[in-house]
Amino acid sequence: MCGIVGYIGPRACAPLLIDGLRKLEYRGYDSAGLAVIDTSPTALGEPPKLGVVRSVGKLGKLDDAIRERPLPGNIGIGHTRWATHGRPTEGNAHPHLVGDVAVVHNGILENHVELRNELVALGRKFLSETDTEIAAHLIDIELANGAPTLLEATKLALSRVRGAYAIAAVSRREPDVIVVAKSFSPLVLGIGDGEVFAASDVPALIQHTRDVIFLEDGDICELRAGAVKIERLLVHGDGSPERITVTPVVRHPRRIDWSPAQAEKQGYKHFMLKEIFEQPTALENTLRGRVSLDDGDINSGEIGLSPEIARSIRRVVLLACGTSHHAAIAGRNWIESVAKVPATVELASEFRYRDAIIGEGDLVIAVSQSGETADTLAAVRDAKRQGAHILAVANVVGSAIPRVADASLYTHAGPEIGVASTKAFTTQLSALLMFAVWLGRRRETLGEDRAKQILQRAIELPTAMREVLDLADACQKIARRQIVATEANHCLFLGRGLSYPIALEGALKLKEISYVHAEGYAAGEMKHGPIALIDAAMPVVVVAPKDHHYEKIASNVQEVRAREGRVIAVVPKGDTTIAELAQDVIEIPDVDPELTPFITVIPLQLIAYHAADLKGTDVDQPRNLAKTVTVE
Repeated sequence: MCGIVGYIGPRACAPLLIDGLRKLEYRGYDSAGLAVIDTSPTALGEPPKLGVVRSVGKLGKLDDAIRERPLPGNIGIGHTRWATHGRPTEGNAHPHLVGDVAVVHNGILENHVELRNELVALGRKFLSETDTEIAAHLIDIELANGAPTLLEATKLALSRVRGAYAIAAVSRREPDVIVVAKSFSPLVLGIGDGEVFAASDVPALIQHTRDVIFLEDGDICELRAGAVKIERLLVHGDGSPERITVTPVVRHPRRIDWSPAQAEKQGYKHFMLKEIFEQPTALENTLRGRVSLDDGDINSGEIGLSPEIARSIRRVVLLACGTSHHAAIAGRNWIESVAKVPATVELASEFRYRDAIIGEGDLVIAVSQSGETADTLAAVRDAKRQGAHILAVANVVGSAIPRVADASLYTHAGPEIGVASTKAFTTQLSALLMFAVWLGRRRETLGEDRAKQILQRAIELPTAMREVLDLADACQKIARRQIVATEANHCLFLGRGLSYPIALEGALKLKEISYVHAEGYAAGEMKHGPIALIDAAMPVVVVAPKDHHYEKIASNVQEVRAREGRVIAVVPKGDTTIAELAQDVIEIPDVDPELTPFITVIPLQLIAYHAADLKGTDVDQPRNLAKTVTVE
């Protein structure tokens, strides 16, 4: 969940590392730090200086600290932290310095208690509560025991640990090398002209290079200026040196087409607002080149599964967490209604810990913006071991879940910096809709004419989305009047059918960035509990497009008004039935009933954004949250 950066090359690295951390601050922002090796001449026989500066809080604090204590040098590592082991304090901030070694780490070492006890028994002194300091001690011990290089010492150290990690280490004994390694946590290299970068995610790199190498689990790398050596580390048994297998590997760089400008705010007040407005373009990018209106089909190469597999599927199981879970619920509806295949949706964090019955004939669709979500990745591995086919729906090319999967459908949303997901959600919807069409066509449960209709209207969606975005000012007024001015502490979101996951997503957006308690409910369940909460102080957001649920949800609105609830209604243009009952109305353009989630979610995103902005919360980096959940 933390962010790692590294640089080795001819340039002064501290500014580059700070800039990279700023691009990764969405991964964690409770503390940060740098370790830089100064290779300028020293007294005869003295090793180079290894300077470490750390601070609590956001990167501005680290900037201030480095101005007071500059870190000259062109080799270094940096870290922005989301606390897992240990409180957010300077002592727990990374990098951790032990002897001549500095280490940064993302992930959790599962056997940290056992290792710490062993190291304490050896007389090792710990200065932090973190599991990362254990890795620094282990590397330092291996160097003291005669490991010839930092690379060899890190191999031996990592053979002792269990769990998830992305790690970077430097040593003043070997001042021209950075060693990085990964297992179940993301790490990518950027290849420049005589320089090499390392980072947890691509946005930290694209200002400097678009040529990147996505590392695989088990990779350990020695980085030098202009040179990369990658090996695959396999540990057998107890991890003793004779039970470590190291295999050289070649990983070719990939060209990333994201421009540096995509990762900037482009004049918007917050990344989240920018990303809300990017949704029409992101949807166009996801659909582009994949849809054939001539025969009402999806380019088979974009799915990556054979027609034989499509015809053999007896059930689809969608696995996801958070916002991706809400997209998966809509995807389930489409897979059943469009492709006529039984489908279920599972929270990956629950699925992985129960004895789920899954196997051959099941297709598991793993939905994850980052492609690195720890629970989803673990659930996918379990499902694959049991014989299921795996399809990944992800935004980040080459990330962990697509690499495990049998096939991948990328969303092409571009970098999403705001912690609260927006454009990733709508592009996930489009990927799942395309899959449902593809599956229905292969199984001959979806006719050509209906498929053409769905796809034609999907291509027209960006125009309708831009029309809804023109309502941003109206959404701001609603947020001010209904939530901020009334100091609302609770809010209820209601929807039926395809509007139910939108109600869930609207509630999640409001709670995660404005800190207003909100719940999304299937409107038919309102009388099974939530109706007891409704009174004159309760805003109730009702998602009511013109579909076959409309009359039922109109009845639910009557029930809310009978209890003096304040209704904010998302309705089709020209609606009078529900509009007459609501205090505030947002009119959306008419779209195919199958496609309403793409349209109805936008006003809810905007209301949540403006409520948070008006309240003065940190929209892009809400408290206690991080963008990519790569630990449990």
